[in-house]
Amino acid sequence: MGSTPPRQPLFRAVASSTRQIHQLLKCISFTTKVHVQITQDGIRFAADYSRVMQDKALFTTYTLKVPEGEAENDALPQFQMNLAALLEALQLFGATEVAARAAKADAEPYRSNLRNYRPDAFSHQTLGMPGTCCLLYEEDGSPLSVVLEENEVKTSCDMITYTPESPDDIPFDREDLAFKIIMQGRWLLDSLSELAPMAPARVAIRATPNAPYLSLTASGALGSATVDFSNGRDLLETFSVSERWSQSFKFDFIKSASEAMRIASKVSFRGDGQGVLSLQFMVDVEGGAVSFLDFRFVPYVTQEHEESESESEEDSDT
Repeated sequence: MGSTPPRQPLFRAVASSTRQIHQLLKCISFTTKVHVQITQDGIRFAADYSRVMQDKALFTTYTLKVPEGEAENDALPQFQMNLAALLEALQLFGATEVAARAAKADAEPYRSNLRNYRPDAFSHQTLGMPGTCCLLYEEDGSPLSVVLEENEVKTSCDMITYTPESPDDIPFDREDLAFKIIMQGRWLLDSLSELAPMAPARVAIRATPNAPYLSLTASGALGSATVDFSNGRDLLETFSVSERWSQSFKFDFIKSASEAMRIASKVSFRGDGQGVLSLQFMVDVEGGAVSFLDFRFVPYVTQEHEESESESEEDSDT
């Protein structure tokens, strides 16, 4: 009698490097618990008001087995897990900064001073063979395993998964857009850096069809500041504002997307008719692919007298 073939796992993906996976997940490291859904297009991580899509293009192999006879959406694996544990495992398995690798090389006694200034021609990094990292999910309810294979040495880390709760998505109405602006991510990061010294609790975001087009205003115990964006192709790649839109948000919430602003090539800055703000970041990854990070924020409820005061102040300024 022939031996029974080994059971195939529900999900298996192999990456030649975990650096970019770690980099994307680090953008939502402000949360501890993350909701994970594995799809045919990639792995979706949702936490609080943010979502990260790890595109399948980040992996050299990506296999998801959907049970026969079940609707695909119902059969997609999903679970909750500790994000900090996953980040620590990925960092342990080679997602650390290049500087950390250089420090390790400097500590090796057999390297001469000259060779420390350039990579070893036979090193795994130079040859493009740094080892492989495998994400493995055997079946519903099983741990998520991170397996590293390097120099014939295999290291495995199993992380507990939990029964998923329905994530509370913040509704954003794409059919009722008040404005849409596309710009480079670093412009938005620079504007927050200008406002942060005021130690503000809130930031007011205003988009108008005419000048100043887009402005961010924050005030705190140390003063107030406003950053205005002019409507130029070198600054605002896309600018579409149907009517005046003005909302206030908790500054720390917007600031929590700073890491995404830092690594993103572009950000789509949108607001809907109900005042919800959407920041969708596009991050370029190796191989010409892109990944997306999505942040949504609910505004403070603006009282009618506050709105009228704001409008009267604008009239007095003009």
